[in-house]
Amino acid sequence: MTEAARDAAREIERRLGGLKPRVALVLGSGLGPLADEVQAAIRIRYADIPGFPAPRVAGHAGELVAGTLEGVPVLVQSGRFHLYEGHSPATAALPVRVFGTLGIGTLIVTNAAGGLRATFTAGTLMLIADHINLMARNPLVGPVEDGEERFPDMSEPYDLGLRVLAREAAREANVTLEEGVYVALLGPSYETPAEVRMLQGMGGDAVGMSTVPEVIVARARGIKCLGFSIVTNPASGLTPQPLAHADVLAATKRVAGELSRVLRGVVRRLPR
Repeated sequence: MTEAARDAAREIERRLGGLKPRVALVLGSGLGPLADEVQAAIRIRYADIPGFPAPRVAGHAGELVAGTLEGVPVLVQSGRFHLYEGHSPATAALPVRVFGTLGIGTLIVTNAAGGLRATFTAGTLMLIADHINLMARNPLVGPVEDGEERFPDMSEPYDLGLRVLAREAAREANVTLEEGVYVALLGPSYETPAEVRMLQGMGGDAVGMSTVPEVIVARARGIKCLGFSIVTNPASGLTPQPLAHADVLAATKRVAGELSRVLRGVVRRLPR
């Protein structure tokens, strides 16, 4: 996969016209419109990037958007590759390896998630403090990739300093920001009520089907990570309503503006 990352990075770099992104943002389901806030945008379709498959999930656009946000050079990934689509962990983490090859030092990941904590209602914005990987997959399995640690320390997967900046940005934007543990499952089926009770007992606060493979690879490469979950619905069994992806996209749309203000505040606070 190292060669795949190099080939993709080479093509992206060719299209950036000298722009050197410092921050990468990965947008989860329904958050694609946030990419429209990038100034002097350069849009690169996945179809034009070697090794990048086309996304097959509603709410994922399938392009990289480069430019500036709050004056900081950024690269936005609008649409990710999920394991439940049949992609390997290496493919799911390929964009992060490309970011590392391009010299990006900060990764901000976002996702839509179900709420496990009883007080989490639809529209809750959660800062990810830690995660639990129940995907039974790890993108570091196999030969060690160039520039990556064999046994990366995961005692602080989501950087404490960046989380402090996120809380400052949320206060400034008057946005309520919860904090908790994200649980990643393989999917694509939603959890059963019994599984939700199990995840609550394990200490989970929100549950989804992404993010963790990207963060694992980022930490193996020494990239600092910050993560946010938009809680789009209480998890299965906590309310009588059935779950549907259309409802996830609708809830994400309602909260996207709040997350955008927090993200911009974080980027603005990053050391220059």
